[in-house]
Parts: sequence; structure tokens; C-alpha cells
Amino acid sequence: MNLQEEFGQIDIYLFDQILRGNITRSMRVLDAGCGEGRNLIYMLREGFEVFALDTNPDAVRRVSQVSESLKTGLPAENFRVGSVDGMPFPSEFADVVICSAVLHFAKDERHFRAMLTELWRVLKPGGILFSRLGSRIGMNFPRVRDNIFKTGDGSEWFLIDQEMLLALTEEMKGELVDPLKTTVVQDRRCMTTWVIRKPGN
Repeated sequence: MNLQEEFGQIDIYLFDQILRGNITRSMRVLDAGCGEGRNLIYMLREGFEVFALDTNPDAVRRVSQVSESLKTGLPAENFRVGSVDGMPFPSEFADVVICSAVLHFAKDERHFRAMLTELWRVLKPGGILFSRLGSRIGMNFPRVRDNIFKTGDGSEWFLIDQEMLLALTEEMKGELVDPLKTTVVQDRRCMTTWVIRKPGN
């Protein structure tokens, strides 16, 4: 088996959390905005209890098919069609919630906060929210309106900055698992990794 087959296209910063033992096989993992499951291949292969959600039915079907092909034994109901701002999961459901490359598609601050509220709601006390999202940390972008900016490739994204993320962490009474980490893609975009632990346990 080659590395691509074993790990898929997993986000390197998410993989770092696994390597350091912050995400383990004993934890229930929910990928909110899973796409076709690029961050789930390794976890599915290694027997994690995985749940996944996306607005795209084809993407959800693909993740379910991958799970079935790997003989995980996970029921098809673990893979659901739905939106991050109204997830069909109970409160305090998952030990780890992944939300990678989703939050910057918020239409405005109200939408951004609605998604964030849901991510926090379904996370167990003591659990980890792993988020990777577009930011303005390290680059300037032309403002379209409010928190919507035009990135280097012409996309219009909801972009946060360090002050906003730190204020949100405090507002949610969360604890940073790591300092904020930002990757700057030359003349295109900035992607920030925000990993926070929910209080309790």
C-alpha cells in the first residue's frame, strides 16, 4: 500500500493532531463539510468511529462508498446530507469535530456564527474542534463588504483575522490546543488552522 492509498489527501495539520495523540481511535469523529472525505481515509481505514456531513449528496455517497469498500462496518446513516448551520446530530455528540475549508464560505457574520454555534453544540465537553479556514493573517485583500473579501483567485470569502479568532475562542470559553498557524499561498490566499478544546471533562 502506498502513502496515497493509506492517508488520502489528509490535511497535514489534521494529521499532525493524530500523530501527537490529540485525535485517537477511541474518539468519535464528525467531519462537518466532509466533501468526498479526503480527511477521513486514514481514520476509516484505521477503524475510527466516523460520522460525516455535507450539502452535496454525491459527495456523501462517495464517502459512504469508501467506508463500505474499506469494510469499516459503519452504518450508512453515519454519512448524512445536511448543512453545517443546522446539523442533524444531537448536542455533545462527537469527541472531535473537523471543519476544514468550510467556514470561509459563510455569506456574512450571522451565517459564520450560526455554523460555529452548531460545530460547538455537537462537540462534547473536553472535545476538540479542528478548523481550517481562510483568513487575512499574512496578506491584505480588497474588501467587498463587511467581512467578505476578494482573494487572489477572484473568490469572495468570509475572512477572519487573528483578533477575531482569539476573541471568539475567549467568547466560547475554549482553549487553544495550538497557537494559530497560517499558511500563505503566494498572491492567492491565507489558510489558518484553529484548534480549540471545549471546556469540561
